[in-house]
Amino acid sequence: MDPLITPETLAEAMKWGAGLALLDVRWRLGGPPGRQDYEASHIPSAVYVDLDTELSDPPGTAGRHPLPDPDRLQEALRRAGVREGAQVVVYDAGDGSVAARAWWLLRWAGCREVAVLDGGFAAWQAAGFPVTDHVHDQEPGDFVVRPGHMPVVDADGAAALAREGVLLDARAPQRYRGETEPIDPKAGHIPGALNAPSNEHVGDGGRWLSSDELDERFESIGVKPDQPVGAYCGSGVTASSVVLALEVAGITTPENPAVLYAGSWSNWCALDREVETG
Repeated sequence: MDPLITPETLAEAMKWGAGLALLDVRWRLGGPPGRQDYEASHIPSAVYVDLDTELSDPPGTAGRHPLPDPDRLQEALRRAGVREGAQVVVYDAGDGSVAARAWWLLRWAGCREVAVLDGGFAAWQAAGFPVTDHVHDQEPGDFVVRPGHMPVVDADGAAALAREGVLLDARAPQRYRGETEPIDPKAGHIPGALNAPSNEHVGDGGRWLSSDELDERFESIGVKPDQPVGAYCGSGVTASSVVLALEVAGITTPENPAVLYAGSWSNWCALDREVETG
């Protein structure tokens, strides 16, 4: 399954795709909770899954959004109706980064048939497809989480990747350069990392750039073919969209994906590691 799916293709799949699970993962940094948006209006048959409590472990030294305990993740995915071998589509209301986190987690857990809705909830509405405020009872799924199908690194691995390959920082340029840091205790970036802001993966209307456009963008940043490549951000969420964008660009493949530093900058700061600015 391609990592992105258009609203038109999703609408057609919803007509014929028995077992399709649709996950609404809308979320805002600082709130209010995305569940409020879901309860007001969502794509029919979608089930809300919460980033903070279901797609992450509690914050701590491992970061602000550590990878979830496999049992917790399995419970959330089964509640959402995810079944073995069936298709899964995830969407958010922003630039696709939170949906990319869910996409990455599903791939990490062993689900291959998963895609992010291109343009998210706004693109679905703009295409004229129906929405609802009805929260229906979802038949539980039977998906078994088998962690480890996507590569991750710790702080030492991230530092090594920045020296020996390409480590991409998905945060805004001002945070990367260390000019401001509104969330974490240190400003700057991992030494040797290159800046690849996640919001630049999308164009007008919130749709993702084409594969050629993404390939050109990563080339201009300094990503070279056949180099090891990975990504981090503030807490491991928006970095997931870099992993997805690299696959859309054809730089990586499902068989050889980019590496994720899941703890990201929040973990790097908690460990009091060296930082670079500028």
